Amino acid sequence: MPESNWMMTMTIIALALIFDFINGFHDTANAIATSVATRVLSPAAAITMAAILNFLGAFISVKVAETIGAGLVPPESIPQTAIVAALLGAIIWNLITWYGGLPSSSSHALIGGLLGAAIAAAGSLAIVNWQGFFSKVLLWLVLSPCIGLLVGFCFMNLLNLLLKTWHPERVRRVFSKAQIISAALMAFNHGANDAQKSMGVITMALLSGGLIAQFEVPLWVKAACALAMAAGTSFGGWKIIKTVGLNMARLAPVNGFAAETGAAAVIFTATMFHAPVSTTHIISTSIMGVGAAKRLSSVRWIVAQEILMAWLLTIPITAMISGCIFYLIDLAMI
Repeated sequence: MPESNWMMTMTIIALALIFDFINGFHDTANAIATSVATRVLSPAAAITMAAILNFLGAFISVKVAETIGAGLVPPESIPQTAIVAALLGAIIWNLITWYGGLPSSSSHALIGGLLGAAIAAAGSLAIVNWQGFFSKVLLWLVLSPCIGLLVGFCFMNLLNLLLKTWHPERVRRVFSKAQIISAALMAFNHGANDAQKSMGVITMALLSGGLIAQFEVPLWVKAACALAMAAGTSFGGWKIIKTVGLNMARLAPVNGFAAETGAAAVIFTATMFHAPVSTTHIISTSIMGVGAAKRLSSVRWIVAQEILMAWLLTIPITAMISGCIFYLIDLAMI
């Protein structure tokens, strides 16, 4: 391998791990916001648990990694500079939304970055596997938040029906314990889906650079991405935790349990379908559904509107950012 390709591959690996680290603290709120908001877990205990389970979840499958690394654009048909541009675009958008406390999707930031950089590199929309994009990304982009909302709403109503004869103190005591389990499930499934995205990008770079002969995620890549996400998770993302756990709806332990369990089930289902979903959107809409089960006014819909805007804008904005970065890199290398 030429030295320039080797250096570019190392750059991509470093950027992918930085993205994974940022994804960890950006999306920590997905797993622990409701547990912190209901005071079932202290912030330190919640973050520690989430970091460990994010790490373990990263090892259960590589199908989402295959969707990201080989299912959207052919890795052998794009230059490594396009992968660099994709990662930089996703990192920039994650930092912007983290600074603003807006729970946007790291997953869709990376997908938008890959699409924009690949199209800019090829000079054609044909470089994208649009069938894979529509079936594995766009379909789940629309469906998963809607399913999260519906599951949260229905599950909370079912719990209200089952627990209507219970004393409120008993409900609080039981679900203070049960919510620890639901938060653990959420953290594990977050690692299972989100860590795979960086695995896919690194494996794409290894294939594009000629370091591997076929798309197969090496064990060291799994371990590196799992560690990077766990490390990022350990730092926490307090602004987003506040938005998701405190600003969206008032939650009791039973509400947090319903939101986390419903969201974890949706994320697990998507992972089994090899779909790179937004854990942020799913837990956010699940919380909305749980809040709406009490009454519609219990959800702060202004916050929900901000999340919806980020949901709609993330892919096109990161695509444009990454496309522009690719052109700048291309000009600098002439």
